[in-house]
Amino acid sequence: MTSNFSKPLRRRVFFKQSLFSLALCATVGMGGTLQAATPDNMLVIAHRIDDIVTLDPAQSFEFAGADVNYNIYGKLVNFDPLNLDAGYQPDLAESWEVSEDGKSITFTMREGVKFHSGNPVTAEDAAFSLQRVIKLNKTPAFILTQFGFTPENVEETIVADGNTLTITTDKKYATSFVLNCLTSTIGAIVEKALVMENEKEGDLGNDWLATHSAGSGAYKLVNWKPSESYTLAANPDFYLGEPGMKRVIVQHIQESTTQRLLLEKGDVDVARNLNPEDVAGLEGNEEVAVDTDLKGNLMYISFNQKNEQLSNPKVIEAIKYLVDYNGMENSFLKGQWRVHQSFLPATYLGAIEDKPYSFNLEKAKALLAESGVENIEFEAGVREAQERIEIAQSLQNTFAQAGIKMNITVGTGKQILTRFRARELDMYLGAWGPDYPDPQTNAGTFAFNPDNSDEAQATGLLAYRNAWDPGPFTAVVEEAVVEGDNDKRRAMYEQLQRDFQATAPFVIMFQKTEQSGRQAKVQNFTIGGPVTASAYWPVSK
Repeated sequence: MTSNFSKPLRRRVFFKQSLFSLALCATVGMGGTLQAATPDNMLVIAHRIDDIVTLDPAQSFEFAGADVNYNIYGKLVNFDPLNLDAGYQPDLAESWEVSEDGKSITFTMREGVKFHSGNPVTAEDAAFSLQRVIKLNKTPAFILTQFGFTPENVEETIVADGNTLTITTDKKYATSFVLNCLTSTIGAIVEKALVMENEKEGDLGNDWLATHSAGSGAYKLVNWKPSESYTLAANPDFYLGEPGMKRVIVQHIQESTTQRLLLEKGDVDVARNLNPEDVAGLEGNEEVAVDTDLKGNLMYISFNQKNEQLSNPKVIEAIKYLVDYNGMENSFLKGQWRVHQSFLPATYLGAIEDKPYSFNLEKAKALLAESGVENIEFEAGVREAQERIEIAQSLQNTFAQAGIKMNITVGTGKQILTRFRARELDMYLGAWGPDYPDPQTNAGTFAFNPDNSDEAQATGLLAYRNAWDPGPFTAVVEEAVVEGDNDKRRAMYEQLQRDFQATAPFVIMFQKTEQSGRQAKVQNFTIGGPVTASAYWPVSK
C-alpha cells in the first residue's frame, strides 16, 4: 500500500458552532452551545478519514478503516495496544496448538465472550468469518489466500469442531507468519447469524456490513457518514472490561491548521494529522501534548534496471551516497520522517537499524568514475504530494553536484503509479506501507521476483516494477517464510536486508513518524505504531 501525504491548504475558517457541538447534535440529538471541553467519558478525534470505502472487515483495506475495525471486532489473536513489543497475543482464541507437520493450527476459543447482540462468540463464527474472506475474494483476501485457501477448499481447510477451530495450510509455514496475518483487519470475527440475516443475493452480508457492525470488540458502530464522521458506542460487556470512553466521535478534518485550532479550543481531544508547522505552534501550550509515534511506512527511491546507466552497480552505489538523508530529516521532514535504510520497518521481526549510507559527494564521484558511465540523465516520477516534491528537489540538487541530471515528472498518484507498474519510469519516488505485521509483507515485494519477464505482469512486486531480478534473494524469501524457528527466521531477514542494502537498485531513505496532538488530560491514546491501528478502549481522562 502506498500513502499520499500532502501539505494542507491554509485558509480562513469560520465556525457558527464548535465541531464537538455539531458532532454531538448529529449523534445523540442534543443541540445548543456547549462548553469547549469535551465530557470526561467521551473521546472526540479530528482525523482524515475520507479514505474509508467500506467497514466490512473482509473488504476494508484503508488506513482509517483499520482504526474503526480494530475497535469493533475481536480476532483469534491480536496485539495489546499498550505493549506492542510483546507481539501477537491470545484474543478470542485463548490458546492454540500446531500439528507435527506444521500445516495445521488448532485454536481453542475463549469461553464467555459475547457479540454486541448478546450471543456467544463460537468457533463456528470464527470459521465462517475466515471462510467468508476467501469466498468474497475482495482486495485484502490475498493475506489469507497465500496459504493455499480457495473458495473450493476453504470449508475443508478451515473447520470448526465444538469449541475449537482448525486451519490447515497448503504447506508448512512459520507459525509466526500465519498468526501475524490473522491480526490484520481480515482476521476480524463477525457474528454469522446476524450477517446471514442481512445477506442479499449471495453477498454474504457484504453490502450490509459496509455500514453496520457485527462484532464483539470494545465498541459497536452507531453510524458512519462517508468523508464526514463515524461514531462508536462502548460495549459494556467487552471481555477486557467496559471502556472508559462511552462514546467515540471521529470527524473528518482535512487541514492540519483546522485540526490544531479545534484542539487549542478544546473542541477535540485528539488531532491526528498535524504538520511540522502546527506542531511547532503548539509549543508552550501546557494544556496540550504532542505524541510522536513510529509508523510502518517507508519512503524510498528505486531504479529501473532496463535503463543501462542505472543498472550499473557502481552507479547504484554512488547514488546511495548522493542522498542528503540527515539534511532532509532535520529540515522540511522534521518530526514526520526519520532516516531508515532497510526494507523492514523498525519493530518488525528481523528489522535492522543499520545506516551504511550518508551524503558523501567525493565518494559518489569516485564510484561514478569507476563505473565508466558518463552523461547520466533520467526521468524521475513523483506523486503530487508536497513532501515528495521537496524530497525530489533535494535529490535533484545533490545528484547535480555529481553531474547526474534528474528530470522530475510530477503527476497524480494514478498517473505515476500506472507508469511505475508498467516499468516505464527510470526512477520512482514513493512510499510503501506493510499489509500485515510480518516481515514477509515487505520481504515478499522488495526482494522477491521469481519471474522478471514482461509477460509475468507481477505488478504487486516492487522488484518486478523495477525490472530487477533479485537472484538468490528470491530463494531466501521463500525459505524464511517457512522457517519455524523464530530466532533463525529473524537472522535470515537481518542478513537479507544487509545484502539488499549493498546491491539492490533501491534507496530506502525514511520511516514515517506520525505526530498527533491531544489534550494533556487524555491518557493512553495509542496511534498503533508500525504494526496495528489505533485503540480507543484504553483511553482515560
